[in-house]
Amino acid sequence: MESLKQKTFHGIIWSSLERFSVQGIQFVVMIIMARMLTPDDYGLVGMLTIFLAVSQSLVDSGFSQALIRKQDRTEVDNSTVFYFNIGIGVILYGLLFVCAPLIASFYKEPSLVLIMRVIGISVFINSFVVVQRALLTTRVDFKTQAKAALIAALLSGCCGIGMAANGYGVWSIVIQQLLNLGINVSLLWYFSSWRPTWCYSWKSFRELFGFGSKLLASGLLETIYKNIYLIVIGRVFSASDLGYYTRAQQFSDFPSSNLTGIMQRVTYPVLCSIQNDDTRLADVYRRFLRLSAFVIFPLMMGLAAVAQPLILVLLKEQWFFTAILLQILCFSMMWYPVHAINLNLLQVKGRSDLFLRLEIIKKIIGVGILCITIPMGLIAMCVGTIFSSLIALVINTYYTGKLIHVGFVRQMRDLTPTLLLSISMGGVVYTFLYYLSWGALVQLICGVCVGVFYYLFLASCLRFREWKELIDLLHRNNN
Repeated sequence: MESLKQKTFHGIIWSSLERFSVQGIQFVVMIIMARMLTPDDYGLVGMLTIFLAVSQSLVDSGFSQALIRKQDRTEVDNSTVFYFNIGIGVILYGLLFVCAPLIASFYKEPSLVLIMRVIGISVFINSFVVVQRALLTTRVDFKTQAKAALIAALLSGCCGIGMAANGYGVWSIVIQQLLNLGINVSLLWYFSSWRPTWCYSWKSFRELFGFGSKLLASGLLETIYKNIYLIVIGRVFSASDLGYYTRAQQFSDFPSSNLTGIMQRVTYPVLCSIQNDDTRLADVYRRFLRLSAFVIFPLMMGLAAVAQPLILVLLKEQWFFTAILLQILCFSMMWYPVHAINLNLLQVKGRSDLFLRLEIIKKIIGVGILCITIPMGLIAMCVGTIFSSLIALVINTYYTGKLIHVGFVRQMRDLTPTLLLSISMGGVVYTFLYYLSWGALVQLICGVCVGVFYYLFLASCLRFREWKELIDLLHRNNN
């Protein structure tokens, strides 16, 4: 039987493969398509993101996390969740179809009616696979998910690039996204042995929904808040501005959200398995937190430092304004893993009520900051996300301190060495590039090399324990 450490390591490897092979392919596809499409094309799809994201949250309704957490789940539980997901998927797609003209009128973009009605099909398709993903995650089986996602990304990416090259504009983005989801869902059904049975239990529904409903509420708050910027930018500014923002958001999300997502998916079932041993839970939790920051902090600081040559090389000059927004968003997104792991702990301890309470408080503060910065322009709105993130950091760590005695001060003590090293690395790279007058490609390559060498060299010389743990873990699993 695998030890907890081995199980975690193998889960991280396969989850990383899924995330970075798939997201890497999608990232490359996005870059190729963005060179053929316009900011307006991406802005139109961005206007609909919040409606799709909210619908996806409602389809899940917190049931996937409830299934993962429930250690004595039954076939009745699984089938109950499955049929609920399908029913909600049908209802939500119907609402999106009917409301499409209202959405188009809100943005003053008539073309959004048909786009919404087509891309909204993704909500119904996704409802078929919530249970399969939850059961695979419970077994820390990310290999199966990686295979399905990789094949889907490759096939849909080729289709999207082909359509963009042939002048289909925004429809190349729509069809690529639909095809990616459709292939992924089909393959997960093919690879998964689970099939629903003809049963539905209201008792099971109430039990799972009792936990999941609070996660649903907090998830909806997070989804709406995260995408409210898209609504404001699309309504107050222009489709082009929204296109710039969505590309900057995608670049900043790529390292931060994906690495955090890997850690969340792997650590949640692992931490659930030791949820009743607070001493061990606190120790494992702090190690996960330090390792996440050790990887993500330097990536975000490095990305901010090389943002301008990166955008010029990958997306051309028409997207240059994206680089300015990206630099700002990196300082906000670097704290994302700390937020996520703190909130993960509340789910592990079954305190979804506290999870919801924190989300409400943070979102009220965040919306207040947004309202203040809207009149100041798009750049000021992005700067506001940094302040929101830092305030949320203090709030998120409060209950962690109450539950396992790892509060804000203790977490900052753990993270400060990595934070200082990452900031210094970003400063060195930015200064180096400022005085390097060669072309954007040379600047990008040199900046990355300087940053990697600086960070790893000092981490090794200063004997960072996270660096030692990573090396030891790799050696142990290679032997």
